[in-house]
Amino acid sequence: MNPITPALSDAVLLRQDRDGVAWLTLNRPGQRNALSVGLMDALQTELDAIAAASDTRVVVIAGAGPAFCAGHDLREIRANPGRVSYEALFAQCARLMLSIVRLPKPVIARVHGVATAAGCQLVASCDLAVAADTARFATPGVNIGLFCSTPMVALSRAIGRKPAMEMLLTGDLIPAADARTLGLINRVVPEAELDMAVQTLAARVAAKSPLTLAIGKEAFYRQAEMDLDAAYRYAAEVMTRNMLARDAEEGIDAFLAKRPPVWTGR
Repeated sequence: MNPITPALSDAVLLRQDRDGVAWLTLNRPGQRNALSVGLMDALQTELDAIAAASDTRVVVIAGAGPAFCAGHDLREIRANPGRVSYEALFAQCARLMLSIVRLPKPVIARVHGVATAAGCQLVASCDLAVAADTARFATPGVNIGLFCSTPMVALSRAIGRKPAMEMLLTGDLIPAADARTLGLINRVVPEAELDMAVQTLAARVAAKSPLTLAIGKEAFYRQAEMDLDAAYRYAAEVMTRNMLARDAEEGIDAFLAKRPPVWTGR
């Protein structure tokens, strides 16, 4: 399956598993994969299942059709006005983004077309991101009188404050090359090479110890919110726990013996 091509399915989310990598493809191409309640429900369900799946080591989030994700579904929002609906929607979105950050598996965004508003938030929430050179990013809520406050949370943790504020205050689209310079994405490749670049990166990550990946991902995000002294204390505790794991012993022994390690996830 090529995520750029709209899939022949009515499901709003598609899943394909290959070599320990779960590809989750947003499948609302006619709506630029806008995050409807149904799509967020489907994505949440898959992430919850993947969290406990020992055979899945890496997740890729992609989009079908001409865009990665154009944010929330504004037509759906306007069809369900009122505080109760709005609070439920943004609470659902927050839970989804937190699930990506807290998932004990690395998550890679495969970005083409546009990633705007909550779509840009989705990219910023993923651990890694690879984009086509034609991709563009924006938090354009300010243009319609709706500041991108929830996308701001992920964006301001992914890039510096000044560029984040410029994106939020202007709503301007920025090209993939600029997004990489800012740190929003990791790599920019020609669109024709996007799938191969994502597959290669996912395979490299999937080859590592799944236990080590889970320990490291959790530690990365937790220490980032601590002051320096607390971060070092916490990191030392994590390193100690990691050193006591069988995979760490195996990895060190394999390195010393100049042989490939055999991971057990323990």
